Amino acid sequence: MNIATLWIIIGIVLILSELLATSIIAVFFGIAAIVVGLLLNFGLIESYSVQFLLFGVLSLVLLFTVRGQFKRWFVGYTADSNEQPSRFSEDIGSRVSVHADFVQGAGRVILNGVQWDAESADNLKAGDVAWVVANHGIKLQVSASKPAA
Repeated sequence: MNIATLWIIIGIVLILSELLATSIIAVFFGIAAIVVGLLLNFGLIESYSVQFLLFGVLSLVLLFTVRGQFKRWFVGYTADSNEQPSRFSEDIGSRVSVHADFVQGAGRVILNGVQWDAESADNLKAGDVAWVVANHGIKLQVSASKPAA
């Protein structure tokens, strides 16, 4: 096995390792290793010092210039709290439709067309109307009676 093939194999392993560690870092080292392997294969570079220098520089350039874009593609975009303030407080007092019967105080409701896990002290059945009285993280607290304004 020649050194160019070794660089390419290392690059592929680094890219595949990104599937286990979703930090979106190893992929850039993998891309840089594959580029170094290809350049070696085509005879454009030869010395070990140039190989490692090119690998290091290319890895860092890729990491700092395109990591943010890659992360949005693979992880998704999430708004910072200062970009989109939480609207949970606006939902308090909203009317919801009970989607699934409440068993031991837990059930599912539909708010603005989206199903939510919910808790209630009331005995609610599918099809009933309820009102949002609070939220606990991503779980709504609902009641059969409309809260006072």
